[in-house]
Amino acid sequence: MKQSKSIPEGYMTVGEVAKKMGVTVRTLQYYDKQGLLSPSAESEGGRRLYTDKDLITLHQILSLKSLGFSLADIKQQLISLDTPSDVANILSKQADDIRQKIEQLSASLAAIEQLRTEVLQMQTVNFKKYADIIVNLQMNNEFYFLIKYFDDDMLDYIRTRFDQESGFAFIERFNRISDEIIQLQKDNIPPENEKCQTLTKVYWDLIMEFTEGDMSMLPKLIEFGKLNNTTNEWEEKQKKLNAYLEPALEIYFSRLGVNPFEGVET
Repeated sequence: MKQSKSIPEGYMTVGEVAKKMGVTVRTLQYYDKQGLLSPSAESEGGRRLYTDKDLITLHQILSLKSLGFSLADIKQQLISLDTPSDVANILSKQADDIRQKIEQLSASLAAIEQLRTEVLQMQTVNFKKYADIIVNLQMNNEFYFLIKYFDDDMLDYIRTRFDQESGFAFIERFNRISDEIIQLQKDNIPPENEKCQTLTKVYWDLIMEFTEGDMSMLPKLIEFGKLNNTTNEWEEKQKKLNAYLEPALEIYFSRLGVNPFEGVET
């Protein structure tokens, strides 16, 4: 009874408003501090009091906030707008912002799902590789999955050997020559054929360009080339390519009278 006498009819305490509108008292206090929604009155005991009109304002704030508007936007722009056209323009801008966020979230979701696939295929936890995969996903590098096959030393070498532009250019050349060789395989051209041997030389020159002539890197590239467990179309293509290239390279080196693997531990 004492409380009812201290609260004038038509007014509500902050606790009552919070319960009725499904927010916390702290939220209402924050809105008051930010100048978004101040109490309409104060009781004799110093309690902040709200009216039904305040509830309407609070409802507007919560509704606009649910659409992604910031409290600053609501305070500075929305509540003070006078014409439907003004409101429509602000809503259009907000719609554009939300579309952009959706695109960003969709890209992040796709990256998470792709990274999860790669993580499950790796034998150990390696956050350095995870970071590399994420960066390559963000660059839209479709060959991000290759990272899991390289050790840290090889990845460090690739980072220093190539920048984004030169890396993409090298992969493009590698894929182009690979496609030409696979086409010979489909056409049943034998490895000793001059067409195959010409492309084999180009392929080997690319390997030498990649390693800068460092033959100690060959064992790692050979290990990478095995691709025992293929997980996508590109890896399956490389597996077929390697099966066709192995005898072609043996013939190529035999004709040159050299053994590039001599003295190299494989």
